[in-house]
Formats: sequence, structure tokens, C-alpha cells
Amino acid sequence: MGFELRSRRGVFIDISNEMEGAGKTLSDDEVNRFESFDVIYRSLVAMLYNFVPMSGHPGGSISSGPIVEAALFDTMDYDLSDPDREDADIISYAAGHKALGLYGLWALRNEVARVGVDELLPKNEKMQLRLEDLLGFRRNPVTDTPLFCEFKSKALDGHPTPLVPFVKLATGASGVGDASTVGLAFAVRDYFGENAPRVHMIEGEGGITPGRAAEAIAAAGTASLDNLVMHLDWNQASIDSNAVCRDGNRPGDYVQWDPIEFFFFHDWNVIYVDDGRDYRKVVAAQRRALAMESGQPTAIVYRTTKGWHYGIEGKASHGAGHKMCSPEYFEALEPLRGLVDFDLSGCVTGEERCLGPDNRVMREECYWEALGVIRRAFEENRDISDTFAARLRDSKRRLDKKGRGPRKGAPDVEKVYALAKRMAASPSDVPEELILEPGTATTLRGALGKALHYYNIKSGGAIFAAAADLLGSTSINAVGGGGFPGGFFHAAKNPGARLLSIGGICEDGISGTLSGISSFGKHIGAGSSYGAFMAPLSHISARLHAIGGQMRREAVPGEPLKTLIIVCAHAGLKTGEDGPTHADPQPLQLLQGNFPPGTAITLTPWDPREIWPLLTAALAKRPGVLFPFVTRPSEKVHDRSALGLAPAEAAVKGVYLLRKASGKRDGTIVLQGSGVTYAFVEETMPLLEKAGIDLDVFYVASAELFDALPAEEREAIFPEERSNEAMGITGFTLPTLHRWVRSDRGREMSLHPFRGGHFLGSGQADMVLKEAGLDGAGQFAGIEKFVKK
Repeated sequence: MGFELRSRRGVFIDISNEMEGAGKTLSDDEVNRFESFDVIYRSLVAMLYNFVPMSGHPGGSISSGPIVEAALFDTMDYDLSDPDREDADIISYAAGHKALGLYGLWALRNEVARVGVDELLPKNEKMQLRLEDLLGFRRNPVTDTPLFCEFKSKALDGHPTPLVPFVKLATGASGVGDASTVGLAFAVRDYFGENAPRVHMIEGEGGITPGRAAEAIAAAGTASLDNLVMHLDWNQASIDSNAVCRDGNRPGDYVQWDPIEFFFFHDWNVIYVDDGRDYRKVVAAQRRALAMESGQPTAIVYRTTKGWHYGIEGKASHGAGHKMCSPEYFEALEPLRGLVDFDLSGCVTGEERCLGPDNRVMREECYWEALGVIRRAFEENRDISDTFAARLRDSKRRLDKKGRGPRKGAPDVEKVYALAKRMAASPSDVPEELILEPGTATTLRGALGKALHYYNIKSGGAIFAAAADLLGSTSINAVGGGGFPGGFFHAAKNPGARLLSIGGICEDGISGTLSGISSFGKHIGAGSSYGAFMAPLSHISARLHAIGGQMRREAVPGEPLKTLIIVCAHAGLKTGEDGPTHADPQPLQLLQGNFPPGTAITLTPWDPREIWPLLTAALAKRPGVLFPFVTRPSEKVHDRSALGLAPAEAAVKGVYLLRKASGKRDGTIVLQGSGVTYAFVEETMPLLEKAGIDLDVFYVASAELFDALPAEEREAIFPEERSNEAMGITGFTLPTLHRWVRSDRGREMSLHPFRGGHFLGSGQADMVLKEAGLDGAGQFAGIEKFVKK
């Protein structure tokens, strides 16, 4: 049997073949000025590493320089004066370790504008990245050195965050930047339609080896995201290898594809540039990418040398560079002398001036002296600064001419938040179509899906949903139900669909891609899978999303966070048929208390009727990440009033008194989790009443919503002394009770899935609860012992 790769929707182009007889993309003068600009840039990279030693990645920053220079000054349509302009092309450093290069190029662009076209500089300096801000490279906000304070320099993180203008995402963690950048492309393509801005992704071949990167790249090809352009800096060098992937007949140390094969296999157009330092070829390839008509995303693969002309090349330059003020460092600056005279000999006595913990002030002075040389390079070479200033003007002019705007019927995510805020003020009011009558039965996951669909209809489709091959199983498919086309989103064939296909069974890729969708600010991404998988596998993407939101607030105080929803479905022990690999009590512990206040909210409803008020209260708070925990089985909707239980809307307080003792209480119980609470209500309560045990029973529906209450209200709902007298019953792990149960005795007596010292077995929900001692009889025995003791 023979084998051949079947046809793909993408197109392969070797740009060298198209250069022949096509004329020059750049004149000789333009090439010379690009090359001169790159000399300044490479010198700045050397300086940045020199004065922040053991920090940053000079090699990849240098190899990607011509690629990004061409994008910023030739290919992209954007407005330097307005970094937040929605219709502008986007550049995203998925390769977050190249942050040193990003900061350097942003500062050089600012210098070009300062010298040659200052009317394009944003009036608000927070929206600029100045040469002065480079004093804050990898510096903490509490830095107190004189120049850092005088210039009010930005504290630039080791990997990019939205503190920096034109940066939409926090990137750098393995593969997250690729997935979140694909998410940006999804969001932009949906909001603007066929005339969508381009999303330019900067990455290296090592950056596409993580699983979540491959998952997102597959999704982009499947959905035909024709507005996405990947710029792949193929230098073959990582931290540990100089042969990351296959190169011709030479096997790779890590993977056995080369980037051309990888992207073409995933239905991308591929444009190959054999010399990533040839500006004519680089520019030709980028312009060709904009003209592709296949309807597929495009990857431009550039062959480069990591650390070119730095003095250290390959893997040795990935995260390392020359020693501070060493002869090798000064040698790397020599090409700059062709543009500007300078004397930094004062730093040659580096032992005295720059090194050592007590020389911070002197080192900062030397650093600023070196940056002054960069500034003079543009001031003294007006042909360079004027050339690139004109290109910035042209970029804005092109953007203005395009007249991009939201497509007809574009979603309005602000309607979600406005509705949530209005409904949260009256939590007992439930939309008619979401009312659940006592005596009926439904699932928590189903109630959540319907609630999200309600918000989606009201916002014109602002919620995109995806699942790890579990759309129907976790009921997240309801998000794209009535009112929206069926099937998966496809940019050309099914653009109205609200369900996304992201790589298949890919919780990593799903959470990363949805975080990018949310980050653009016109949608809410909602992803779902088993809580056992979603909580751990989404954690990195969720954390970076929260970091990005926090840093954006540093740049634009008061700007609300952009919510990402991670549904931890099939949560807890009632998924027992799937066994302990799936029915995992641990996920809540991975999330609760692990994010700064306000950036994340967990929801742990027990009754389907708690879904609407809890979801609404959480959306009204606009957290960075929202983690609802919902179970799989169908549950009876109880008449809470008849049972003496607080109404469902009481859940919005986060912690509430579910059932008050009728007389003098015999103790305090704290419940957490749907499975154990249903067992308590249906089985344990009758046993307690028969035994004459009268309890105050609290339920924990959301620790974070409780934390958002004023201190006085928290104390009134759950006084501190209650935690000292309580025992807990949870379907999650014991540490999730520690806040609510503080005494040694209470914790010792509390019931939880691991109380028996082992992972639980498989079986029907009632059998797994029985094994854990969390069924009605087990709870009663534990409570009786606690009360008597």
C-alpha cells in the first residue's frame, strides 16, 4: 500500500521563486535603512541584556528582529497614536521569551516617532513605551533607583503583559501565547467579519512543540481563520538543543516534523523564506501573505540564526548572553559606531561601576548613558528616523482608508454584563424560560447551559463555547442552541455558529484559545470538560488571563476585567461510574484561594435553581475567570420552603444559612458540594429529625462571592465563632473546608472523600458516596458522633 499526503486547502509558496522577475519590493536605499535600523536594534538588545544580566533572551530577539521590523514598518495597518484602536491589525508575541526584543522595538518605534512624527505619539505617556521605560526591564514596581523614579519608568515584566501598549495578552508560558493569539483571531474575525483586522503572531519552532499550541493551530486551520498570520522564526535552537525539529534528512531532537510540514499538514498556507535577514524577501513574503486568497491562515517560515552577529549563537544565546561590560559585549556594539560616535569606556571598569548589589545606582547611570547613544543614533541619522516615521504615517493612512467596522449583527458583550448587573440587584427574579418548578428534575449542567444561552441570545452571540468532545455531555452546547446556526463556527461557511471546534479532546488548547477570545473584549469564551481535567489543564491559561487583566488595569485604571468561563463539569463523586480517574474531588482545591481577590470566582451550587442567581451575581462582578462546578446526574428540584430551607437566591451571598435550627442548636454543620448536600437534604435530615438533633446548617456556594461582601455582612452571615465550633461535609477535599472549619476537633470530625485514606472506587453515585461515608447514613453517623463528642 502506498502513501501520499492528500490535498490541503492551504497553498505552499517559496518566496524566492516569486522574487525572480517580480521587481524589487524595497529599493536599495530602503534596504540600507532597514539594515541600519537593525544595527541599532541589535545594539539595544545587547545593552538590555548587559544591564539586566541573566535576564531575557537575546538570541531569539535578534533572529526575529527583521521579521518584526518589517511587520511594524511595512505590513501592518495600525495607528501608533491610538494603541487601543479596535480596527487596527494586532501583533502578538506568542514567543513571550522574546520580550526583550518586543520592548526594544517598541522603544525604538517611539524614538522614531519622537524625532520624525511626534504628532503620532499618544498624548498619554502610559500608552507609549519610551526609551526611559527600558530602565524598568525586568524590574519590580517597588524599584527605587533615582532614574527609574524620575522618569516614572514602567516595570516591564520578564514576559509580555498588557501593561505594555499594543499588547493584548500575557504570554510566555509554554504554548499559551499560541492558543490565546488564535483566540484573538477568532474574536476579531467574528466581530468584524470578512474585513477583519489581521492578527500577526510571532513565534519560534520550539514554541509550537507544546500540545496546546498544536491544538490551537489545528483549530485555526479547521475554522479557516484567514485573518491570522504566523511569523515563524525557524532558527533550530532552544535552551537545550540546536536541532529542535527535523531539518531535511537530519532528525530533530524533539519532534520529527519541520515547520513547513507542520503548518501545511494543518491546512495553513505556508510561505517559505530561505533567508530571514534578506529584507526584500521578508517584506515580499509578508505582502504575499496579505494577498492570499485560499481562505486559510498563513504561516511564513523564515530561516534564521539565533543570536546573529551577537557573538553568541544558537542555543547558547537563548537565555544567556555576554557578561556585564565584558569585551565581548563592547564588541557586539561595534557596528553601531558606523552610525553614531560614542564612548562608554567608563563602564569598562565594570567591577567598580556596575557589578555588585551596592552598585544599583551607578549601574542605572551607566545603563541610561548607553540608552542615550541609541537616542542619538536616531537624532543624528534623520534619514533613518524620517524614513520610518513616514512608514508609521502610511500605516495609519492605510488603516483609515480601510474603514473597518463591526459586521452587521456583531455581538455586544456589554449587554451580558449590564443584564447581569441589573438582574443581580433582584436575585429572586428569574427569567420565565429558566424557572424550575418544584417536583421536576434537571441537571446542574443543563441549567447552566440554558442560563448561558439566555445571556447569549440577549447579547447577540457574545458567548463562544467549546468542549473537549463533550458539548452535549456537559450541556455547554446549549450556548449555541436556538437562535444560532447549528454546527461549528467556520469563518466562511458558518460564521454565525457559536460553538467552536478546538483540536478535539484538548482542554489545554480550549482554555488557551478561549482566553484570547475573551481578551479581545467583545466576547466571553466558555469552555467545558470534566472538572477533573479542566481545572488542572486550564490553570495556566486561566492564570495568564488573570495576570493579563490585572496588568491591563495598571495601564488603564478602572478598566473592567474580561471574563473567561471555565466550566468544571461532571464534578465530584456523582460521576462515580467513570471511576476515580474522572470522579475527582481535587479540582476545587486547585483553584480556590489561588488567585488574587477579584480576578477569579468559583461557583459550587448544589441545587439547579441556584445556577441562575449565582451565575448572574458572578457575571455582575466581572471576574477575570469564572469557574462553575456542575454535576452530571439529573436531580430533583425540591420545594425548599416546605423543607425549611433558605431560598435558592440566598446562594448569591456565597455562604448562607441553608437550614436554621428550630430551637437551641446542637451544633453547626458546613456543607459544600452538590452530591453531599442532596444526600444531606434527602437522607440525613430525616434521620436527624428522628434523633432530635437540631443544627444550624450552612452552605458554601462561592467563597469568592462571600469575600466580596463587606466585612460586617460576612460576620453577620457566618460569625468567626461558628468556624470554631463547626464540622464540615464536603464532596471536595478537606483543605477547601479549612476556612469554614477551624478547630482541630472540627477538622478531625469533618467528612470528605479522602477520609478513608484512599482514592474511591467506581460505581453508581450512591455507592461511591456510601464508600466515602458521605451518604445519608454515613453523614448521620458522623454528625451524631460530632454532636455527642
